[in-house]
Amino acid sequence: QYKDSFPTYRAHNEQAMAHAAIAYAKAHMRRRMMAVTSSIGPGATNLLTAAALAHVNRLPVLLLPGDVFVSRAPDPVLQQLEDGGDGSVSVNDAFKPLSRYFDRIIYPEQLLTALPRAIAALTDPAACGPVTLSLPQDVQTMAYDYPEEFFAPRVVRFRAIPPVVSELEEAADVLRNAQQPLIVAGGGVLYGQAGAALRAFAERHGIPVAETHAGKSALPWDHALQLGAIGVTGSPAANSIAGEADLVLAVGTRLQDFTTGSNSLFARAELVSLNVNGFDALKRRGLGVQADATLGLQGLSALLPEWTSSAEWQERARREAAGWRDTVTAITGQREVAGLPYDGEVIGAVQRSSNTSTANDIVVCAAGTLPAELHKLWRTSTPGGYHMEYGYSCMGYEIAGGLGVKMAKPASDVIVMVGDGSYLMMNSEIATSVMLDKKLIIVVLDNRGYGCINRLQQACGNAPFNNMLADCLQEGEGAPRIDFAL
Repeated sequence: QYKDSFPTYRAHNEQAMAHAAIAYAKAHMRRRMMAVTSSIGPGATNLLTAAALAHVNRLPVLLLPGDVFVSRAPDPVLQQLEDGGDGSVSVNDAFKPLSRYFDRIIYPEQLLTALPRAIAALTDPAACGPVTLSLPQDVQTMAYDYPEEFFAPRVVRFRAIPPVVSELEEAADVLRNAQQPLIVAGGGVLYGQAGAALRAFAERHGIPVAETHAGKSALPWDHALQLGAIGVTGSPAANSIAGEADLVLAVGTRLQDFTTGSNSLFARAELVSLNVNGFDALKRRGLGVQADATLGLQGLSALLPEWTSSAEWQERARREAAGWRDTVTAITGQREVAGLPYDGEVIGAVQRSSNTSTANDIVVCAAGTLPAELHKLWRTSTPGGYHMEYGYSCMGYEIAGGLGVKMAKPASDVIVMVGDGSYLMMNSEIATSVMLDKKLIIVVLDNRGYGCINRLQQACGNAPFNNMLADCLQEGEGAPRIDFAL
Protein backbone atom coordinates (compact mmCIF):
# COMPACT_ATOMS: atom_id res chain seq x y z
CA GLN A 1 0.00 0.00 0.00
CA TYR A 2 2.82 2.42 0.86
CA LYS A 3 5.63 1.02 -1.27
CA ASP A 4 6.07 4.27 -3.21
CA SER A 5 6.10 6.65 -0.26
CA PHE A 6 7.85 4.19 2.08
CA PRO A 7 9.91 1.95 -0.21
CA THR A 8 11.68 -1.26 0.75
CA TYR A 9 14.90 -2.12 -1.08
CA ARG A 10 16.17 -5.66 -1.52
CA ALA A 11 19.90 -6.30 -1.25
CA HIS A 12 22.16 -9.35 -1.09
CA ASN A 13 23.84 -9.20 2.31
CA GLU A 14 22.66 -7.80 5.63
CA GLN A 15 25.95 -6.13 6.48
CA ALA A 16 26.03 -4.54 3.03
CA MET A 17 22.44 -3.34 3.46
CA ALA A 18 23.43 -1.56 6.64
CA HIS A 19 26.58 -0.12 5.05
CA ALA A 20 24.44 1.33 2.26
CA ALA A 21 22.04 2.82 4.80
CA ILE A 22 24.90 4.34 6.81
CA ALA A 23 26.49 5.80 3.68
CA TYR A 24 23.12 7.27 2.72
CA ALA A 25 22.94 9.07 6.06
CA LYS A 26 26.55 10.26 5.80
CA ALA A 27 25.95 11.63 2.30
CA HIS A 28 22.95 13.54 3.68
CA MET A 29 25.09 14.93 6.52
CA ARG A 30 22.94 12.97 9.03
CA ARG A 31 19.76 14.83 7.98
CA ARG A 32 18.14 11.73 6.43
CA MET A 33 18.47 8.09 7.37
CA MET A 34 17.28 4.56 6.67
CA ALA A 35 16.05 1.51 8.58
CA VAL A 36 17.45 -1.99 8.03
CA THR A 37 15.53 -5.19 8.77
CA SER A 38 16.79 -8.74 9.18
CA SER A 39 15.78 -12.19 10.32
CA ILE A 40 16.96 -13.67 13.60
CA GLY A 41 20.29 -15.46 14.00
CA PRO A 42 22.85 -14.97 11.23
CA GLY A 43 20.75 -12.28 9.57
CA ALA A 44 20.89 -10.27 12.79
CA THR A 45 24.55 -10.91 13.57
CA ASN A 46 25.50 -9.90 10.04
CA LEU A 47 24.47 -6.40 11.12
CA LEU A 48 26.89 -6.22 14.06
CA THR A 49 29.91 -5.01 12.10
CA ALA A 50 27.85 -2.27 10.50
CA ALA A 51 26.45 -1.24 13.89
CA ALA A 52 29.99 -0.83 15.21
CA LEU A 53 30.92 1.16 12.10
CA ALA A 54 27.99 3.54 12.60
CA HIS A 55 28.77 3.92 16.31
CA VAL A 56 32.43 4.78 15.72
CA ASN A 57 31.56 7.27 12.96
CA ARG A 58 28.64 8.87 14.85
CA LEU A 59 26.26 8.05 12.00
CA PRO A 60 22.53 7.26 12.30
CA VAL A 61 20.94 4.00 11.20
CA LEU A 62 17.86 2.24 12.58
CA LEU A 63 18.42 -1.52 12.89
CA LEU A 64 15.37 -3.78 13.22
CA PRO A 65 16.68 -7.34 13.67
CA GLY A 66 14.34 -10.21 14.32
CA ASP A 67 14.64 -11.93 17.70
CA VAL A 68 13.62 -15.24 19.28
CA PHE A 69 10.16 -15.93 20.70
CA VAL A 70 9.38 -14.05 23.91
CA SER A 71 7.03 -16.86 24.96
CA ARG A 72 9.84 -19.44 24.56
CA ALA A 73 7.13 -21.95 23.66
CA PRO A 74 8.89 -23.27 20.53
CA ASP A 75 12.46 -22.97 21.92
CA PRO A 76 14.87 -23.51 20.34
CA VAL A 77 13.61 -22.16 17.04
CA LEU A 78 15.67 -22.33 13.88
CA GLN A 79 18.80 -20.14 14.17
CA GLN A 80 18.36 -19.59 17.92
CA LEU A 81 21.43 -19.52 20.16
CA GLU A 82 20.86 -21.12 23.57
CA ASP A 83 22.72 -19.88 26.66
CA GLY A 84 22.77 -22.43 29.47
CA GLY A 85 23.41 -19.73 32.05
CA ASP A 86 20.84 -17.11 31.05
CA GLY A 87 17.53 -17.94 29.42
CA SER A 88 16.87 -14.34 28.44
CA VAL A 89 19.96 -13.98 26.26
CA SER A 90 19.86 -14.00 22.47
CA VAL A 91 22.50 -13.03 19.93
CA ASN A 92 20.82 -9.63 19.71
CA ASP A 93 22.25 -8.73 23.10
CA ALA A 94 25.50 -8.23 21.20
CA PHE A 95 23.96 -5.04 19.77
CA LYS A 96 23.88 -3.37 23.19
CA PRO A 97 27.46 -2.02 23.26
CA LEU A 98 27.18 -1.18 19.55
CA SER A 99 24.03 0.94 19.81
CA ARG A 100 23.38 4.45 21.06
CA TYR A 101 19.95 3.17 22.08
CA PHE A 102 18.82 -0.46 22.35
CA ASP A 103 15.39 -1.84 23.14
CA ARG A 104 13.81 -5.28 22.91
CA ILE A 105 10.11 -4.96 22.13
CA ILE A 106 8.26 -7.65 24.09
CA TYR A 107 4.84 -5.94 23.93
CA PRO A 108 3.65 -4.04 20.84
CA GLU A 109 2.58 -1.04 22.93
CA GLN A 110 6.22 -0.51 23.92
CA LEU A 111 6.73 1.06 20.50
CA LEU A 112 4.80 4.08 21.79
CA THR A 113 7.83 4.96 23.92
CA ALA A 114 10.62 3.14 22.07
CA LEU A 115 10.16 4.81 18.67
CA PRO A 116 10.29 8.41 19.97
CA ARG A 117 13.41 7.51 21.94
CA ALA A 118 14.92 5.98 18.82
CA ILE A 119 14.25 9.09 16.74
CA ALA A 120 15.69 11.27 19.51
CA ALA A 121 18.93 9.28 19.49
CA LEU A 122 19.16 9.19 15.70
CA THR A 123 18.78 12.96 15.43
CA ASP A 124 20.75 14.06 18.49
CA PRO A 125 23.79 16.04 17.25
CA ALA A 126 25.92 14.87 20.19
CA ALA A 127 24.68 11.31 20.76
CA CYS A 128 23.95 10.41 17.14
CA GLY A 129 24.56 6.83 16.18
CA PRO A 130 22.93 3.45 15.54
CA VAL A 131 19.67 2.50 17.21
CA THR A 132 18.58 -1.13 17.56
CA LEU A 133 14.99 -2.16 18.18
CA SER A 134 14.98 -5.93 18.57
CA LEU A 135 11.73 -7.49 17.34
CA PRO A 136 10.87 -11.00 18.63
CA GLN A 137 9.15 -13.22 16.11
CA ASP A 138 5.97 -13.77 18.10
CA VAL A 139 5.64 -10.07 18.97
CA GLN A 140 5.77 -9.25 15.26
CA THR A 141 2.46 -11.13 14.85
CA MET A 142 0.65 -9.27 17.63
CA ALA A 143 -1.98 -6.61 17.01
CA TYR A 144 -2.43 -3.46 19.05
CA ASP A 145 -4.87 -0.57 18.81
CA TYR A 146 -2.40 2.28 18.47
CA PRO A 147 -3.80 5.81 18.85
CA GLU A 148 -4.22 7.60 15.53
CA GLU A 149 -2.13 10.57 16.65
CA PHE A 150 0.89 8.27 16.95
CA PHE A 151 0.95 8.07 13.15
CA ALA A 152 0.47 11.78 12.50
CA PRO A 153 3.43 13.32 10.62
CA ARG A 154 5.77 15.17 12.94
CA VAL A 155 8.58 17.54 12.03
CA VAL A 156 11.91 16.68 13.61
CA ARG A 157 14.14 19.71 14.07
CA PHE A 158 17.87 19.26 14.33
CA ARG A 159 19.16 21.19 17.31
CA ALA A 160 22.21 23.45 17.12
CA ILE A 161 23.75 23.51 20.59
CA PRO A 162 24.91 27.04 21.53
CA PRO A 163 28.22 27.51 23.36
CA VAL A 164 28.42 28.31 27.05
CA VAL A 165 29.65 31.90 27.35
CA SER A 166 32.33 31.12 29.93
CA GLU A 167 33.80 28.32 27.78
CA LEU A 168 33.78 30.58 24.74
CA GLU A 169 35.50 33.43 26.59
CA GLU A 170 38.20 31.12 27.93
CA ALA A 171 38.85 29.75 24.45
CA ALA A 172 39.00 33.27 23.01
CA ASP A 173 41.60 34.26 25.62
CA VAL A 174 43.78 31.32 24.60
CA LEU A 175 43.41 32.10 20.89
CA ARG A 176 44.20 35.76 21.46
CA ASN A 177 47.68 34.85 22.69
CA ALA A 178 48.48 32.57 19.75
CA GLN A 179 50.78 33.63 16.92
CA GLN A 180 50.83 30.43 14.88
CA PRO A 181 47.41 28.76 15.10
CA LEU A 182 46.09 25.89 13.01
CA ILE A 183 42.52 24.69 12.49
CA VAL A 184 41.91 20.94 12.22
CA ALA A 185 38.52 20.42 10.57
CA GLY A 186 36.71 17.16 11.28
CA GLY A 187 33.47 15.55 10.23
CA GLY A 188 31.49 17.74 12.60
CA VAL A 189 32.12 20.68 10.27
CA LEU A 190 30.26 18.86 7.50
CA TYR A 191 27.53 17.34 9.68
CA GLY A 192 26.97 20.74 11.30
CA GLN A 193 26.87 22.38 7.85
CA ALA A 194 29.55 24.75 9.08
CA GLY A 195 31.67 25.01 5.94
CA ALA A 196 30.78 28.66 5.34
CA ALA A 197 31.42 29.56 8.99
CA LEU A 198 34.78 27.77 8.90
CA ARG A 199 35.83 29.59 5.75
CA ALA A 200 34.80 32.97 7.15
CA PHE A 201 36.64 32.31 10.42
CA ALA A 202 39.83 31.14 8.69
CA GLU A 203 39.87 34.09 6.29
CA ARG A 204 39.04 36.73 8.90
CA HIS A 205 41.69 35.58 11.36
CA GLY A 206 44.29 34.27 8.92
CA ILE A 207 44.36 30.67 10.16
CA PRO A 208 45.36 27.78 7.88
CA VAL A 209 43.10 24.73 7.80
CA ALA A 210 43.96 21.03 7.69
CA GLU A 211 41.37 18.29 7.29
CA THR A 212 40.80 14.85 8.76
CA HIS A 213 39.37 12.04 6.63
CA ALA A 214 35.87 12.81 7.90
CA GLY A 215 36.39 16.55 7.48
CA LYS A 216 37.89 16.54 4.00
CA SER A 217 35.87 18.78 1.63
CA ALA A 218 35.03 21.25 4.42
CA LEU A 219 37.03 23.79 2.37
CA PRO A 220 37.52 23.71 -1.41
CA TRP A 221 40.77 22.02 -2.43
CA ASP A 222 42.16 25.20 -4.00
CA HIS A 223 41.48 27.62 -1.13
CA ALA A 224 44.61 29.60 -0.30
CA LEU A 225 44.57 28.49 3.37
CA GLN A 226 43.78 24.84 2.59
CA LEU A 227 46.74 22.72 3.69
CA GLY A 228 45.02 19.44 2.85
CA ALA A 229 45.13 16.19 4.76
CA ILE A 230 46.61 15.98 8.25
CA GLY A 231 48.02 13.12 10.30
CA VAL A 232 49.48 9.73 9.46
CA THR A 233 47.94 9.91 5.99
CA GLY A 234 48.49 13.66 5.73
CA SER A 235 50.33 16.04 3.45
CA PRO A 236 53.79 17.42 4.22
CA ALA A 237 52.26 20.90 4.14
CA ALA A 238 49.69 20.22 6.86
CA ASN A 239 51.98 18.12 9.01
CA SER A 240 54.89 20.58 8.93
CA ILE A 241 52.60 23.46 9.88
CA ALA A 242 51.04 21.32 12.63
CA GLY A 243 54.47 20.59 14.06
CA GLU A 244 55.19 24.32 14.40
CA ALA A 245 51.75 25.53 15.51
CA ASP A 246 51.49 27.06 18.97
CA LEU A 247 47.74 26.43 19.10
CA VAL A 248 45.42 23.94 17.42
CA LEU A 249 41.71 24.66 17.14
CA ALA A 250 40.09 21.27 16.57
CA VAL A 251 36.59 21.67 15.13
CA GLY A 252 34.26 18.68 15.05
CA THR A 253 36.93 15.99 15.22
CA ARG A 254 37.30 12.91 17.45
CA LEU A 255 41.10 13.41 17.42
CA GLN A 256 41.78 9.74 16.73
CA ASP A 257 45.34 8.48 16.49
CA PHE A 258 45.63 8.79 12.70
CA THR A 259 44.81 12.49 13.05
CA THR A 260 47.18 13.25 15.91
CA GLY A 261 49.93 10.77 15.08
CA SER A 262 49.19 9.08 18.41
CA ASN A 263 49.33 12.50 20.07
CA SER A 264 52.76 13.32 18.65
CA LEU A 265 52.01 15.60 15.69
CA PHE A 266 51.07 18.74 17.62
CA ALA A 267 51.78 17.57 21.16
CA ARG A 268 53.45 20.86 22.18
CA ALA A 269 50.66 23.11 20.93
CA GLU A 270 47.81 24.30 23.11
CA LEU A 271 44.58 22.59 22.12
CA VAL A 272 41.11 24.11 21.95
CA SER A 273 38.48 21.58 20.93
CA LEU A 274 35.13 22.80 19.62
CA ASN A 275 32.78 19.85 19.47
CA VAL A 276 29.07 19.23 19.84
CA ASN A 277 29.92 16.07 21.81
CA GLY A 278 31.27 16.78 25.29
CA PHE A 279 33.10 13.44 25.38
CA ASP A 280 35.08 14.40 22.27
CA ALA A 281 35.59 18.02 23.34
CA LEU A 282 37.65 16.97 26.38
CA LYS A 283 40.10 14.67 24.62
CA ARG A 284 43.88 15.14 24.63
CA ARG A 285 43.69 17.35 27.74
CA GLY A 286 42.45 20.22 25.62
CA LEU A 287 40.22 23.14 26.49
CA GLY A 288 36.76 21.98 25.50
CA VAL A 289 33.96 24.09 24.06
CA GLN A 290 30.83 22.01 23.66
CA ALA A 291 28.79 23.62 20.90
CA ASP A 292 27.55 23.44 17.34
CA ALA A 293 30.44 24.16 14.97
CA THR A 294 28.77 27.13 13.25
CA LEU A 295 27.62 28.78 16.48
CA GLY A 296 30.95 28.12 18.16
CA LEU A 297 33.03 29.61 15.34
CA GLN A 298 30.77 32.62 15.01
CA GLY A 299 30.87 33.18 18.76
CA LEU A 300 34.65 32.96 18.89
CA SER A 301 35.02 35.35 15.98
CA ALA A 302 32.77 37.90 17.67
CA LEU A 303 35.06 37.86 20.72
CA LEU A 304 38.17 38.36 18.56
CA PRO A 305 37.25 41.31 16.32
CA GLU A 306 40.81 42.56 15.71
CA TRP A 307 42.88 39.43 16.25
CA THR A 308 44.70 37.56 13.48
CA SER A 309 47.63 35.20 13.34
CA SER A 310 51.03 36.71 12.58
CA ALA A 311 51.63 37.93 9.03
CA GLU A 312 54.69 35.68 8.76
CA TRP A 313 52.63 32.64 9.73
CA GLN A 314 49.95 33.42 7.19
CA GLU A 315 52.51 33.84 4.44
CA ARG A 316 54.23 30.59 5.42
CA ALA A 317 50.90 28.72 5.39
CA ARG A 318 49.91 30.09 1.99
CA ARG A 319 53.29 29.15 0.57
CA GLU A 320 53.05 25.61 1.94
CA ALA A 321 49.50 25.24 0.60
CA ALA A 322 50.48 26.45 -2.87
CA GLY A 323 53.50 24.18 -2.94
CA TRP A 324 51.39 21.18 -1.99
CA ARG A 325 48.87 21.92 -4.72
CA ASP A 326 51.73 21.90 -7.24
CA THR A 327 52.99 18.60 -5.80
CA VAL A 328 49.56 16.98 -6.14
CA THR A 329 49.35 18.12 -9.75
CA ALA A 330 52.72 16.52 -10.45
CA ILE A 331 51.95 13.26 -8.62
CA THR A 332 48.58 12.77 -10.29
CA GLY A 333 49.74 13.91 -13.73
CA GLN A 334 49.81 12.00 -16.99
CA ARG A 335 52.07 8.94 -16.83
CA GLU A 336 55.02 9.18 -19.20
CA VAL A 337 57.00 6.02 -18.40
CA ALA A 338 56.27 2.35 -18.93
CA GLY A 339 55.14 0.04 -16.16
CA LEU A 340 52.24 -0.27 -13.78
CA PRO A 341 50.73 3.00 -12.56
CA TYR A 342 51.08 4.31 -9.03
CA ASP A 343 47.85 4.84 -7.04
CA GLY A 344 48.19 8.60 -7.38
CA GLU A 345 48.34 8.32 -11.15
CA VAL A 346 45.15 6.26 -11.15
CA ILE A 347 43.48 8.91 -8.98
CA GLY A 348 44.62 11.59 -11.41
CA ALA A 349 43.34 9.64 -14.41
CA VAL A 350 39.95 9.22 -12.75
CA GLN A 351 39.66 12.94 -12.06
CA ARG A 352 40.85 13.92 -15.54
CA SER A 353 38.13 11.74 -17.06
CA SER A 354 35.58 14.45 -16.26
CA ASN A 355 35.90 18.21 -16.58
CA THR A 356 33.51 18.61 -13.65
CA SER A 357 35.13 16.05 -11.35
CA THR A 358 35.97 18.39 -8.47
CA ALA A 359 32.43 19.79 -8.43
CA ASN A 360 30.31 16.74 -9.26
CA ASP A 361 32.15 13.51 -8.43
CA ILE A 362 31.94 11.71 -5.09
CA VAL A 363 34.70 9.23 -4.34
CA VAL A 364 33.94 6.38 -1.91
CA CYS A 365 36.57 4.32 -0.09
CA ALA A 366 37.26 2.77 3.30
CA ALA A 367 40.28 0.52 3.74
CA GLY A 368 43.68 -0.55 2.49
CA THR A 369 46.27 1.62 0.77
CA LEU A 370 43.87 3.92 -1.04
CA PRO A 371 42.66 5.98 1.96
CA ALA A 372 46.15 7.37 2.47
CA GLU A 373 46.48 8.36 -1.18
CA LEU A 374 42.94 9.69 -1.58
CA HIS A 375 43.20 11.72 1.63
CA LYS A 376 46.18 13.56 0.18
CA LEU A 377 45.44 13.57 -3.55
CA TRP A 378 41.68 13.61 -4.24
CA ARG A 379 40.49 17.08 -5.13
CA THR A 380 36.98 18.27 -4.39
CA SER A 381 35.32 21.65 -4.10
CA THR A 382 31.98 20.29 -2.87
CA PRO A 383 31.14 19.31 0.73
CA GLY A 384 30.69 15.54 0.71
CA GLY A 385 32.72 15.06 -2.48
CA TYR A 386 35.09 12.87 -0.47
CA HIS A 387 33.29 9.99 1.24
CA MET A 388 35.77 8.02 3.31
CA GLU A 389 34.77 5.59 6.06
CA TYR A 390 37.97 5.79 8.08
CA GLY A 391 36.59 5.62 11.60
CA TYR A 392 36.17 1.83 11.44
CA SER A 393 37.97 1.45 8.09
CA CYS A 394 35.83 -1.55 7.26
CA MET A 395 36.85 -3.69 4.31
CA GLY A 396 33.77 -4.36 2.22
CA TYR A 397 32.12 -1.01 2.91
CA GLU A 398 33.15 0.49 -0.41
CA ILE A 399 30.70 -0.89 -2.97
CA ALA A 400 27.75 -1.09 -0.57
CA GLY A 401 28.58 2.40 0.66
CA GLY A 402 28.79 3.63 -2.91
CA LEU A 403 25.27 2.34 -3.50
CA GLY A 404 24.01 4.28 -0.48
CA VAL A 405 25.75 7.44 -1.69
CA LYS A 406 24.22 7.08 -5.15
CA MET A 407 20.77 6.66 -3.61
CA ALA A 408 21.36 9.88 -1.67
CA LYS A 409 22.97 11.84 -4.51
CA PRO A 410 21.57 10.51 -7.81
CA ALA A 411 22.80 13.51 -9.83
CA SER A 412 26.46 12.94 -8.90
CA ASP A 413 28.87 10.45 -10.39
CA VAL A 414 29.76 8.08 -7.55
CA ILE A 415 33.22 6.57 -7.98
CA VAL A 416 34.10 3.61 -5.77
CA MET A 417 37.86 3.13 -5.53
CA VAL A 418 38.74 -0.21 -3.98
CA GLY A 419 41.61 -2.66 -3.76
CA ASP A 420 41.25 -6.29 -4.74
CA GLY A 421 41.15 -7.36 -1.08
CA SER A 422 38.08 -5.32 -0.18
CA TYR A 423 36.53 -6.03 -3.56
CA LEU A 424 36.69 -9.78 -3.00
CA MET A 425 35.42 -9.40 0.55
CA MET A 426 32.08 -7.89 -0.48
CA ASN A 427 31.13 -7.23 -4.08
CA SER A 428 27.59 -8.61 -4.03
CA GLU A 429 26.02 -5.17 -4.05
CA ILE A 430 27.11 -4.66 -7.64
CA ALA A 431 24.12 -6.87 -8.42
CA THR A 432 21.95 -4.71 -6.14
CA SER A 433 23.05 -1.51 -7.89
CA VAL A 434 22.09 -3.02 -11.25
CA MET A 435 18.79 -4.28 -9.85
CA LEU A 436 17.97 -0.82 -8.48
CA ASP A 437 19.28 0.93 -11.61
CA LYS A 438 21.84 2.92 -9.60
CA LYS A 439 24.95 3.60 -11.65
CA LEU A 440 28.30 3.11 -9.91
CA ILE A 441 31.76 3.63 -11.37
CA ILE A 442 33.99 1.05 -9.70
CA VAL A 443 37.76 1.29 -10.02
CA VAL A 444 39.51 -1.86 -8.75
CA LEU A 445 43.23 -1.64 -8.07
CA ASP A 446 44.76 -5.11 -8.23
CA ASN A 447 47.44 -5.33 -5.54
CA ARG A 448 47.72 -9.12 -5.86
CA GLY A 449 46.65 -9.50 -2.26
CA TYR A 450 46.56 -7.41 0.90
CA GLY A 451 49.26 -4.94 -0.13
CA CYS A 452 48.72 -2.52 2.73
CA ILE A 453 48.97 -5.21 5.40
CA ASN A 454 51.96 -6.73 3.65
CA ARG A 455 53.85 -3.43 3.92
CA LEU A 456 52.90 -3.05 7.57
CA GLN A 457 54.01 -6.61 8.21
CA GLN A 458 57.43 -5.94 6.72
CA ALA A 459 57.73 -2.55 8.44
CA CYS A 460 57.43 -4.40 11.76
CA GLY A 461 60.42 -6.56 10.82
CA ASN A 462 58.57 -9.64 9.58
CA ALA A 463 59.11 -11.53 6.36
CA PRO A 464 56.23 -11.42 3.83
CA PHE A 465 53.71 -14.05 4.89
CA ASN A 466 50.13 -14.91 3.99
CA ASN A 467 49.08 -11.51 2.62
CA MET A 468 50.17 -11.36 -1.00
CA LEU A 469 48.89 -14.10 -3.29
CA ALA A 470 52.45 -15.14 -4.10
CA ASP A 471 53.16 -15.70 -0.39
CA CYS A 472 50.04 -17.78 0.30
CA LEU A 473 50.99 -20.85 -1.72
CA GLN A 474 52.96 -23.99 -1.04
CA GLU A 475 56.49 -24.13 -2.38
CA GLY A 476 56.59 -24.85 -6.09
CA GLU A 477 53.16 -23.46 -6.86
CA GLY A 478 52.98 -20.34 -8.96
CA ALA A 479 50.94 -17.31 -8.02
CA PRO A 480 47.44 -17.73 -9.44
CA ARG A 481 46.42 -15.56 -12.35
CA ILE A 482 43.10 -13.96 -11.60
CA ASP A 483 41.06 -11.79 -13.94
CA PHE A 484 38.21 -9.69 -12.59
CA ALA A 485 35.01 -9.80 -14.63
CA LEU A 486 32.85 -6.82 -13.68
